[in-house]
Amino acid sequence: MIRVCLDSNVLVAAFAARGLCSDLLAHVLSEQHLVVPDAVREEALRVLSVKIKLSSEALASIVAVLDRCERAPASSEPSPVPVRDPDDARILADAVAAGVQILVTGDNDLLDVAEESPIPIVSPRAFLMLTRGGAL
Repeated sequence: MIRVCLDSNVLVAAFAARGLCSDLLAHVLSEQHLVVPDAVREEALRVLSVKIKLSSEALASIVAVLDRCERAPASSEPSPVPVRDPDDARILADAVAAGVQILVTGDNDLLDVAEESPIPIVSPRAFLMLTRGGAL
């Protein structure tokens, strides 16, 4: 079982619409160990509430799902590599501190530093290909 962190953009896409990210979330929840940094949780819930305008019932269901996952509080350590966006640097620092084995994101600021990162940073499609042996 892999300790996986899904960035807020992946969680938002997973909860807002059916598709690649919702399939990925279902796969991670059933076959991996999802670690959710507090910053990721807060950002995903904010976007789903304010921008996507999900109902309070839908948000309560999402909170129930996230509550079953391991929480990762904010790390006191800085990001292990420089990241353009300070919010993304915080996500990487929190994921590393929580012992995450892979970070899945659609964010180019994080994907651009993947080669220097102490943990793999991959796109949703790349993660599914890795964990499902290339079958999508």
